[in-house]
Amino acid sequence: MSAERLVLPLVPLRDIVVFPFMVIPLFVGREKSVRALEKAMAEQKSIFLSAQRHANTNDPKPSDIYETGTFANILQILKLTDGTMKVLVEGMQRGRIIGFEDNPNYYEVEVARIEENSQVTPELKALMRSIEGQFEQYAKLNQKIPLESITAISNITEPNRFADTIAAYMMFQTNEKQELLDTFSPEDRLNKIITSLKSEMEILKIEKRVHGRVRKQMERSQKEFYLNEQMKAIQKELGKRDEFKSDFDELEAKIKKAKMPKDVNEKANKELRRLEGMQPMSAEATVVRNYIDWLIDLPWKKGPGSDKINLKQAQKILDDDHYGLEKVKERIVEHLAVMKLVKNMKGPILCLVGPPGVGKTSLGKSIASATGRKFVRISLGGVRDEAEIRGHRRTYIGALPGKIIQGMKKAGTLNPVFLLDEVDKMSMDFRGDPSSALLEVLDPEQNRNFNDHFLEVDYDLSQVLFICTANVLHTIPQPLQDRMEIIRLLGYTEEEKLSIASKFLVPKKLKEHGLTTRNLKIGKTILQAIIQEYTREAGVRSLEREIGTLCRKAATRVVEKGKKTVVDLKPSGLDKYLGVPKFSKDAERKKSEVGVATGLAWTEFGGELLNIEVITTPGTGKVSLTGKLGDVMKESAQAALSYVRQRSAEFGLAKNFYQKVDLHLHIPEGAIPKDGPSAGITIAVAIISALTGNPVRRDITMTGEVTLTGKVLPIGGLKEKALAAHRVKITNIIIPKDNQKDVPEIPENVRKKIKFIAVGSMDEVIKHSFEKKFSLKKTKKAAKKTAKPRKTGTTRRRPSVSHLN
Repeated sequence: MSAERLVLPLVPLRDIVVFPFMVIPLFVGREKSVRALEKAMAEQKSIFLSAQRHANTNDPKPSDIYETGTFANILQILKLTDGTMKVLVEGMQRGRIIGFEDNPNYYEVEVARIEENSQVTPELKALMRSIEGQFEQYAKLNQKIPLESITAISNITEPNRFADTIAAYMMFQTNEKQELLDTFSPEDRLNKIITSLKSEMEILKIEKRVHGRVRKQMERSQKEFYLNEQMKAIQKELGKRDEFKSDFDELEAKIKKAKMPKDVNEKANKELRRLEGMQPMSAEATVVRNYIDWLIDLPWKKGPGSDKINLKQAQKILDDDHYGLEKVKERIVEHLAVMKLVKNMKGPILCLVGPPGVGKTSLGKSIASATGRKFVRISLGGVRDEAEIRGHRRTYIGALPGKIIQGMKKAGTLNPVFLLDEVDKMSMDFRGDPSSALLEVLDPEQNRNFNDHFLEVDYDLSQVLFICTANVLHTIPQPLQDRMEIIRLLGYTEEEKLSIASKFLVPKKLKEHGLTTRNLKIGKTILQAIIQEYTREAGVRSLEREIGTLCRKAATRVVEKGKKTVVDLKPSGLDKYLGVPKFSKDAERKKSEVGVATGLAWTEFGGELLNIEVITTPGTGKVSLTGKLGDVMKESAQAALSYVRQRSAEFGLAKNFYQKVDLHLHIPEGAIPKDGPSAGITIAVAIISALTGNPVRRDITMTGEVTLTGKVLPIGGLKEKALAAHRVKITNIIIPKDNQKDVPEIPENVRKKIKFIAVGSMDEVIKHSFEKKFSLKKTKKAAKKTAKPRKTGTTRRRPSVSHLN
């Protein structure tokens, strides 16, 4: 920087910064600035230009003016009629204000010139080349910059002039341009310019994309408006306005026809008014139109099936469709009788619980036929989102009502038979608990005002006959169970399966496969063989599949040999059609064995037999439990073993027998998990048999929980267990005394063939379980004799007494 100083007139600039080598017109109107220009024109035509810090200051003070400015030559000046001046100036060189002169007429300042380094280095040359490319792209994006500027810049070789020329063209804020003017090093100035250039280009690209989207949207909206107006004009000219009835008129007519409740009708008309004020193709209009359509399509009035009720006809329909299931049929007929007496009756909530294949789902259709109502079924298996029941709110894209409202729309009536299938298979996650949402649906006191999130109006479900189906109850939350009337469906006996197969399944399958009774005759002996050797289930699904297999084989032969072909089936030749038998005819044990006892288990698919095996080997008292046993069953085994050790003397065992032998308890079919306490007495009997060598009777099975003191506690699932024993022709079942109340619920034909032995203690179990009877009374006396010496002094201790009856 040189020390040369000059005194020049000053013109403060507002919202503009003049760079060296820049030619620009200025409009000057302030009195002091006009005088400064006149002074400069009268002398050497040189003037100093510097920007104001704040553009809204009319009479700036020295502190309001930036110190760094530009020496400029006045090229041309023109006085305008309003007293202002238009002056054309050219920036020459940077300068710095040293001080202000005391001149009341105009601003006069002492300034010093700032000399700049114009030497070109390789780094500067590379930087200039990079900026030149960036500026070319910037000029193409920004329409305010003339394209001639690109040619002008490409001819500049001095770094300082190159930087100032580009800075003059850039659309920067005043403070940013002043910062570039304050940067005296060309290299630093170029670095700042390239950074600002990149930032400005990104902004311009975004602006271009936004403007493009807005323009397209405006063009589309204008086009739609224009076409709609044309359509209206054409319809008006043709005089066919009534023929081309608008959608709004149709919707209004449908709303009136739907006979909605007052509050729902008001809501529908309000949404219709909103729809009229919207653009037809807008997203919001589609949502509102969909909502109105749902309100119109839903049933708001009662349907058939509530006036004419014939109890005998209903009973006949139920009997024709399903064999057995007397309790369920009785409950439906009772409901129909009450409906005939009461006009406005709340629909019952029935829950049919039973193993697969017993006819729970198909029973729902029969109930609908018997009551003369529409039938709707939804499956809840795997549902884990609350919105599946209550629906989604309309704020979501693709929102729909829940399954309940969808089912009501499908039914088209207010009082259908609504089957909620697999209600025990629901689960929950972060999206909510669907079983909790069902609480309102299945509560007769609440479902009169069921509120779906999509509809946002109350809907009456009180006249719906809800029927739920489930395989098990323990997965259904207790509050939901409390709202339902639980009706249990047992597995079928062999006689019932024979009747179902001969009356229902065989005719159904023959018809499905295009066969007649002449082509294929499936008699009771064939059906009995299939039931005993190819199926082992509570229901009849596997039986139906096997009958279907026979029909397919027969159909193949009929096609090959002609329609008059007769397929002769015999029990001994079933394996040609169905393969090797899957089960033996009689699954009970062939002979009484030591250490093997037969128990009974309950599963989701019905009752099953459970063989428990125990062996002893020389050892140190180790106990092994195998067969994939659960924690509860392992604890039952430990309790049974402790009971046997306590009674070892009465069983004729050595005092320390458990220290010399190892016990291994195993339950076959090790891949299947097993759990529960009901095998306690069976495990105890098997352990006693293995230790004493006394065989367990082969014709007896048992179920019951055992305590450490030998008491037998009640169990669940007695019906299913009894049916399992009946399937394999076991005729004796030991049950806890407290389960005697459950025996009448077992089908009569099963009760006649099975002897139920009720016991309260292990002594009674032992009495009936073994081939050779234990002499336990003698050991009781021995126990009493050994108890006498326990008296000491004045204190009398009670002797140890076993609970034997």
